[in-house]
Amino acid sequence: MRKSILLLITAFGIFSSAFSQSANSGLSFVGVGDMMFGTHFPTVQYLPPNNNPWPLVREVAPVFAGADVVFGNLEGAFLDEGKVFKSCRDTTKCYAFKTPTSYAPVLKKAGFDFVSIANNHIRDFGPPGLISTRRLLDSLDIAFAGLVDKPSVIKEIDGQLVGLCAFAPNTGTAKIGDIEGAVKIVKELDATCDYVIVSFHGGAEGRDHMHVTRETEMFYGENRGNVYAFAHAVIDAGADVVFGHGPHVPRSIEIYKNRFIAYSLGNFCTYSRFNLSGPNRLAPVVQVWTNRDGAFVRGKIHAFHQIKGKGTLRDHGNAVVYKMRDLTRMDFPELNHRLVIDDDGDFYMPFEEAMRSRGLSIPGYDIKVPEQLPFPVSGNK
Repeated sequence: MRKSILLLITAFGIFSSAFSQSANSGLSFVGVGDMMFGTHFPTVQYLPPNNNPWPLVREVAPVFAGADVVFGNLEGAFLDEGKVFKSCRDTTKCYAFKTPTSYAPVLKKAGFDFVSIANNHIRDFGPPGLISTRRLLDSLDIAFAGLVDKPSVIKEIDGQLVGLCAFAPNTGTAKIGDIEGAVKIVKELDATCDYVIVSFHGGAEGRDHMHVTRETEMFYGENRGNVYAFAHAVIDAGADVVFGHGPHVPRSIEIYKNRFIAYSLGNFCTYSRFNLSGPNRLAPVVQVWTNRDGAFVRGKIHAFHQIKGKGTLRDHGNAVVYKMRDLTRMDFPELNHRLVIDDDGDFYMPFEEAMRSRGLSIPGYDIKVPEQLPFPVSGNK
């Protein structure tokens, strides 16, 4: 018995060293959901206090600073002058987003590296809004993707090539419903890049649609895609991290073939014209650490929520952690014995699973170590 315990302690030391090295050798990715920092359509009353968006995201910036790559979904256009392009019977009730161009630098200040513009609001103000937004993002060196003419983008970060492709069910975007086309785009990125992020804007919206159904989701007569089939297909094609958004509420997470999927990151920073009641207020900031191959090592749900009129603030009650943990347990019961999400939002594969994934097996305390370990056993400090 004593020998078995010593073997277990030794193996745990080996695992801890390998876990630490794996976490340090890859990149860490942060993903957040929908962003719209205020709109001056139909009236300037929907802009933040003092016409300053920075206080809305100030509390999140330190978390972003701790990641190598930061991603979010940009809802709406940056535009100062222009007429609404979408059809609106009553402009006072029309959900069309036109954010002042002076707000765009807050994305850079906060730390964003990539944004998706594949969503239903990027064309609210037609070609002028889209052109203005693209020019601003280019000027800020924020990589973007998700359009028919730009489904993907590649950026060098810390000497590594990181590719992003983004998809949605909306006009002018790379289509989430075209899984075969998405697979082709991902394979092209995977052949070039060290890491591949896939973003999708899909799934039905609201508190009644928080579960991943594994079926095609319809909402307001629109096909919002089968997000489960889509996420699995792009990982099969070479994606390393999948960040979903669109339902305006958090959804479950999944580890599939040692790759991470977030099925919805909810509303991250949506100052006005958005429902922020109940689960719609929850703003998970999800961080994922990978190894050099892009495989999942560990993750954390940083708990934030939106307070109307104040922005995205720390939620010390960790409501979004509990919500996403419950959803994950219900939607993916097959993961219950493999994916741990603790009360602080840290999530990981348990000791046994992590050992097994590294070529170690632990039937009882009978530790078996392969001849060639993927990490040194001795000589480590």
